[in-house]
This record gives sequence, structure tokens and C-alpha cells, in this order.
Amino acid sequence: MEQKLKNFKIKLNKKIPVDEFLEKALYEPYIGYYNNRMPFGEKGDFITSPTISNLFSEILGIWIISTWEKLGKPKVFNLVELGPGDGSLTKVLIETFKNFNQFNNAVKIFLYEKSNKLKNIQKKKIKNNKIKWIKNFASIKKGPIIFFGNEFFDAIPIKQFLKNKNKFYEKCYIMNKDGLKETLRKASANDIFTLQSFKILKKQDFIEYPKLGFIELDKIVKKISMHSGGILLIDYGYLNPLNKNSLQAVMKNKKVKMSKLINYIGKADITYLVNFNLLKEYFLKKNLKVKNIVSQKFFLETMGILERAKILEKNMNSKQKKNMFFTLKRLLHKDLMGELFKVIFAFESKKNNFLGFK
Repeated sequence: MEQKLKNFKIKLNKKIPVDEFLEKALYEPYIGYYNNRMPFGEKGDFITSPTISNLFSEILGIWIISTWEKLGKPKVFNLVELGPGDGSLTKVLIETFKNFNQFNNAVKIFLYEKSNKLKNIQKKKIKNNKIKWIKNFASIKKGPIIFFGNEFFDAIPIKQFLKNKNKFYEKCYIMNKDGLKETLRKASANDIFTLQSFKILKKQDFIEYPKLGFIELDKIVKKISMHSGGILLIDYGYLNPLNKNSLQAVMKNKKVKMSKLINYIGKADITYLVNFNLLKEYFLKKNLKVKNIVSQKFFLETMGILERAKILEKNMNSKQKKNMFFTLKRLLHKDLMGELFKVIFAFESKKNNFLGFK
């Protein structure tokens, strides 16, 4: 066990902040969770909307095309998928875009991927000269940009803080031979200042703060402000502050106790619920406009997923119809993904009539 922790550059009996631990467990080269395994699909640890049904990706494609139209049909249009997973989403988008010649000629597609393991999986699935894999956004120099990410933000490590009698403490882990234990340390002055700057966090005693996530978004927002466009994020999360720990480890579609995580480090995904109103406040602070946050169910149904399903079923046998409506239920039902998953769109544009939102 000690050697395993050494490989992850984690020292026994030493405090390590939650986000630093997650960064090592998830992204350490070769041995971190996203760099050593295939996490998606029935044989993986979790299932994402694009791997459940192509309909999800088709409808997102239609939203992207409609957004290009709202922006005035620019001759150069940049599309960036954030954290493309196994490539399923972009693969369907490419096929969808082929049916819209003017858009297809305008669009340039970029995949922003941190994991070399996943990048190789994506390249095997998506064999198309239009696609360019990037590690930063420097090569995008002309035309508006739409960034989009499905379950992108929850995969970025978070910090956790406790507030007691107006004093802030940062949650840390200590690894020892008995397992993973929680502990606290005084929060830094910079972190306290940042936390106090967000209205939505002021009444919370337990705070999950996506410091690394906002650093990623800073780069994206800067690019949007320079070129116009926006960012669409779809993820599981909440609107009203939870005021509690939402961090969870998952392996083979089952939860793993965080105290036992030492046995599964690099083998289990570790994720959390996204605070969407915190995201909204962040974007507004950056002078972007933000559409009303909606559920995945509302977004997909407003964009016509049920009408599309009715068209497709005309050429299906009974088994295919049954499978399609089963996958639709997973995407839309309020007790499954329909309400748990939220959609937010922040943008820099004079236009405000983008589809899919209230």
C-alpha cells in the first residue's frame, strides 16, 4: 500500500487538500483513473448520455446549428468539446452536421482532452480530418466559439471548506495504513477572500468550491470575450445550496465508501454534484450573459427529442422501438437523469433568443 501511494506521490500521515488528492487520483500520468482505464459504457464505471442514446447527441447537434444561425451564420464557426469522453458525442455530431452543408462548411471542430488514454480512444472512434485535438485554445484565432461539455465540470477536482463561527477551515485527507481519514487545516487568506466574494456561499457552513474548475473556465471566458460565442455545460447538480458533502466515488456503477478509497485509488471515479447557481454567479461576475438554468428534460424536449423519436420509430421493428423509448426514459424521467442533470448557457452576444431555454 505504501508503494502504491508513493506512485501517486501521496505521503503517508501527511495532510493533503481534497482537490490535490483528487488531481492525483484521477489524473496522475499512466496510473490516475482517467489515464489507465476505459471508464464509460456498460463495461465501465458509469454511463453518460451520449453512450445511452444517439438521440441526445443529435439534439445537441441541432441546438449547435440553431445557435450558429442565431449568431448570424458566420463563415468561420469554432466548436470545442470539453472532455470528449470516448468520442461518442462528437462522432454523432459529425454525421448530423453532414445534413447541413452551409454549417458543415463553416464549422471547425476541436476536442479539448487532458487524458492521453482517452485521446487515443477518441482517435480510434473518430476518424475525420475536420477534428483537431488541442491542449489549449491558442490555435483558435478567428470566428465565434461555442464551447460545450457533457459531464465535464464534475470531473475537475474541487476544494471543500467548513465555516465555524465565521472562521474558515479547508478539508484535507490523511492517508495511513488504516485508510483515508478526514481532517482540517486553516483556509488560506486568498481562498477566504474568494469564498466571501460569492453571495450564494455566504450562508453556507459547508462549501464545495471548484477552484480548479474556475481556473479552466477563466481561459474559456477569456476566449469567448475576445471572439464572441458562449459555453454550454450539461451536468448533474443542484440549484439550491446543499450545505453538505456531495463527493462520491463510483466503480462499476456502484458507490465506494470514501473511507475505503485507499484500496481503489486509480480504479474508482471520484466526482461531485455541480452547484449551478454558483456557476451562474461566476459567469455573471465575468460579464457574460446567462440563460435561465433548465433541466436536461426541459432542454431536450424543447429542442424536439420526442418529435425526432417519433420520426425514427416509423422505420423500426418492435424491439428497436422498445430500446429507443427505454433510453429516452433514462434521459428524460424526473427520477433518473431528467431533473438531476441541468443545462446552463453563458454567452457573449447581442443576441439572446437561443433555443432550449425558458
